[in-house]
Amino acid sequence: MNKLKTFKGVLIVILIFGFACSIYSDGFIVIPKPPIPHPRPWPRFNPFPLEVKYHKVNVKIEGQVATTYIDQVFYNPSRRRLEGYYLFPIPHNAFIKNFSIFVNGKELSAELLDSKKARKIYEDIVRKMRDPALLEYSGEGVFKVRIYPIEPYSEKRVKMSYTEILNKDNNTFEYLYPLNTEKFSAKPLKNVSINVEIKSDQSIKNIYCPTHKVEITRKNKHKAIIGYEEKDIKPEIDFKLYYDTNKRDLGFSLTSYKKRGEHGFFFLSISPGFVTKVDRIIEKDITFVIDTSGSMAGKKLNQAKSALLFCIENLNKGDGFDIIRFSTEAEALFENLRPANKINLKKARDFIENLRAIGGTNIDEALSLALNMKKREARPHIIIFLTDGKPTIGETNEGILLKKIKTENISNARIFTFGIGNEINTHLLDKITKYTKAYRTYISTDEDIEIKVSNFYKKVQSPVLTNLKLNFSKNIRVSKMYPKNLPDLFKGSSISILGRYKDSGKTRIILEGKIDNKKRKFEYSGNFKGSELNPSYSFIPTLWASRRIGFLLDSIRLYGKSKELVDEVTQLARTYGIITPYTSYLIVEDEKSRVRGGEIRPMDQTLGGIYGHDLNFEKKNKEEFSNLSLKSGSPGIRVSKEVQELNRASSYIQTKQGQSRLLYKDKEGKTQNLSQQTKNIQGRAFYNTGTFWVDSQIQAQKNQQTNRIKFASMEYFKLLRKEPMSAKFLALGKNIRFVLNNSIYEIFE
Repeated sequence: MNKLKTFKGVLIVILIFGFACSIYSDGFIVIPKPPIPHPRPWPRFNPFPLEVKYHKVNVKIEGQVATTYIDQVFYNPSRRRLEGYYLFPIPHNAFIKNFSIFVNGKELSAELLDSKKARKIYEDIVRKMRDPALLEYSGEGVFKVRIYPIEPYSEKRVKMSYTEILNKDNNTFEYLYPLNTEKFSAKPLKNVSINVEIKSDQSIKNIYCPTHKVEITRKNKHKAIIGYEEKDIKPEIDFKLYYDTNKRDLGFSLTSYKKRGEHGFFFLSISPGFVTKVDRIIEKDITFVIDTSGSMAGKKLNQAKSALLFCIENLNKGDGFDIIRFSTEAEALFENLRPANKINLKKARDFIENLRAIGGTNIDEALSLALNMKKREARPHIIIFLTDGKPTIGETNEGILLKKIKTENISNARIFTFGIGNEINTHLLDKITKYTKAYRTYISTDEDIEIKVSNFYKKVQSPVLTNLKLNFSKNIRVSKMYPKNLPDLFKGSSISILGRYKDSGKTRIILEGKIDNKKRKFEYSGNFKGSELNPSYSFIPTLWASRRIGFLLDSIRLYGKSKELVDEVTQLARTYGIITPYTSYLIVEDEKSRVRGGEIRPMDQTLGGIYGHDLNFEKKNKEEFSNLSLKSGSPGIRVSKEVQELNRASSYIQTKQGQSRLLYKDKEGKTQNLSQQTKNIQGRAFYNTGTFWVDSQIQAQKNQQTNRIKFASMEYFKLLRKEPMSAKFLALGKNIRFVLNNSIYEIFE
């Protein structure tokens, strides 16, 4: 009985052992001992048998103070009455001002456990539970509340709140909510939602979430709402939100991440913040070019007409516009850009109403007509080009057509392309958008054209700053920035830039642009960190690698494959865990070749061992990679979409392109997803090969001598005490191979 009490106390405090890592889990209930009788041996008992039905989080941020309100419902699926403890790890660097917790409407007293007392107890629990996954859940402390009884087949609702002072770096505020629940719910969470309300005395400028897909709504200059919601998931990463406030016209937010002896990574976000109707919006000229060839007949043309009507109804005062319809020939409504007044808008509505689908596809004449329209030099020119076919009339040669567009585009018009259906030349449309610093959008036959076009138009209808150029003072050398050519800045939008840098220290960042054809210059003082690693910013290398890979894959598909491009994509994808149907094939082929040549050992492969169990999967991914060369058809369009998403990645979700097509059979015949066999820890990837977790850095290690240590042995805990940073690797499993301080370690069971 005393042993059971000791074990119970051990399990309560395991999560508070402190080491330098910022990975946490949201609140969960741990069952410290199995119901009696229990058929399984004690060490195999699952201390997390409950299911999480829903998890709702509301956050109020005022100035630098954040108050988080949590509402969770747990379900006991067993036939046993259980006794447990609700544990909530406190986010890294959080300073708790107050804390309260309610269970079934009754306020309970919570205990803050001191991490200094945890080391010996922590080692005992790892030995007894044989579960190294618990290692990753550390922090400054943990709140613990006893919950009893948890009746069979019943729910237990927990509501809690806490207040913290947010960390501020380079005038950028960071909010973190611990959401990693993968291991602590018996089933996927039915509903997860996070709602953050930010209020500030100063103007809120940049807002970005690198971890999740969120909706950002700006109420005014001083208030914004950020929302995230998903169903039936097991969250794998914590929720992180960054924002900055200042009185300047533009907001600059700079974060950086640099390892000793390596070039650093930086993330720069630029935003005008909230822009009201009375604020200065640049007057623009916009030309709508719509395909009315025979293949557009029916639903496609009707939706396109509705989209056009939406766009012209939302032109800003002072804008100039025209509409060009093209089939066998191109025809303009005005043959010149006209002001968006009542008379011209009435003519536009009539023109749109009378559009009919007939004839061929003369892209040459349509774009030539759009680019040669007389416009005022001071105004940006936007062309929205919508087509469902390849050029069949006029100039049809892709190379000549592109050269002609470059020659005629003297006004530096941005051509945003919309390709409908599968019978389009993606290479042509993609090159047009790439050259004119715009974006491409593809719409499948079952998607609503009106929604796609109108949603896009909302983002570009109000330019704030055009023809952007970015410079850094000479003490910092930056390279490989993406996007390579900065797009224009629009109302309600932001631009995120990722790149590499050499050296460190404070620097002046200078952004130049045009307003009414007059040059404007904005200066910002930033700080590029040295070798000081902030775990909060470990997302930056992964996002940068995604953009670099997207850029390289686009170069391969549009301009041809070369060994240099393929080798760099392979190396980057393996190092940073950018696993797609295209990159996974390259990694496997590379590792097979290097194993045959004796360059690496078979055990050092990251994906080769996984593929070996499912040859059909390897064949399928080879076909996926070959799709890079396709100009049309659904596979070619899918490639274009996914590569563009990689090249624009600002969140983890965008780096996981094509993951639904990465299913394979493991050696036991079970269906697995390759993207879920990869973990990113502090900017580098680890791969689950079925027997071991393998660090992607092992292949680059010159010294192949390996330190083999048995899991949960005296040497194991000695390593943990000597190298606290090793805990983030050890948490992956009982069998893992990793690099630490230029040495290879192998943990085995």
